[in-house]
Amino acid sequence: MLKHIVFIKFRKDATEAEIGDMEKGLRALPSIIPEIKGFEFGRDVVRAERSYDFALVAAFADLDAMKRYQVHPSHVEVVGKVKKVAEGLLAVDFNY
Repeated sequence: MLKHIVFIKFRKDATEAEIGDMEKGLRALPSIIPEIKGFEFGRDVVRAERSYDFALVAAFADLDAMKRYQVHPSHVEVVGKVKKVAEGLLAVDFNY
């Protein structure tokens, strides 16, 4: 199995509507993309200076499945929404 973890730092001028639209798009992905085996995301609740604003944790059978997910049209559409709100983004992918 492969875990895909993403952290997002929101732009200071990102609107609640834009962030909500991104979350709505993400919420739909597991029912659309069969490669997704696990999918959780949410906003940071601590709000510390070192914190990122948002995290996503996804699980896939293997790297090839994640690569298919990454090019899926619905995922590509959501990535556009992420880019609208993101000032910074970190990602880590590992086998477990």
